[in-house]
Amino acid sequence: MMPRALAAGGMGAVAVCVVLIGALHVLPPSSEVDPVRRTISQYALLEHATVFNVAVLVLAAGSVATMLALIATGLMPARSGAAVALALWALGLAAVVYFPKHNWAVGPSAHGTAHRVAGVVAFLSLPVAALLVARAWRRHPRWGGHAAATVTLGLLSLVCFAPIVVAVAIEPFTGVRWWRAIPLGAVERALALAEVATVVCLAWWSARAAAVERSPARG
Repeated sequence: MMPRALAAGGMGAVAVCVVLIGALHVLPPSSEVDPVRRTISQYALLEHATVFNVAVLVLAAGSVATMLALIATGLMPARSGAAVALALWALGLAAVVYFPKHNWAVGPSAHGTAHRVAGVVAFLSLPVAALLVARAWRRHPRWGGHAAATVTLGLLSLVCFAPIVVAVAIEPFTGVRWWRAIPLGAVERALALAEVATVVCLAWWSARAAAVERSPARG
């Protein structure tokens, strides 16, 4: 598949995901979920769980398309830490669907733990991938701006994740469970927005690189 088509697929997948998840926020009965305290995965426990699952899997597929576009345009080596991190992001998203959110009020569970681990792996892998991709191009005359935007979004994602790390770290001292110490739903939604923006940034960058490769000036 052509790199531009792969990049377009990545951006289109993000759009579909945002529309579907956005619809869950405004249409009943899922609109009753508190977006400040409840995580996005809460929608997987409701009757419209299929919508949530489809949205996440579409995002995973679009992320794979973006990864292939980055490789095809030469922006990222196939055998690189960035490629591994992007693959972990996509696999983490798929695992979030395969191991649905658990209702911890009824006690611990293996699949609930797997869901949490998959979420952490996904949320951390994407910004790492973004930073690794951008590092090689930050001084490039053509791609330096794209690299700077990618770094900004990667760092923003890590900043959005930081409150979760702090909440977990201070739990032994405060006695407050980490998911109650912060507005977890709001934090996760801010993180999700930063990360889907990162995927769009990478896809757009690869689309521009593919366009340059096809231009007469490049032969």
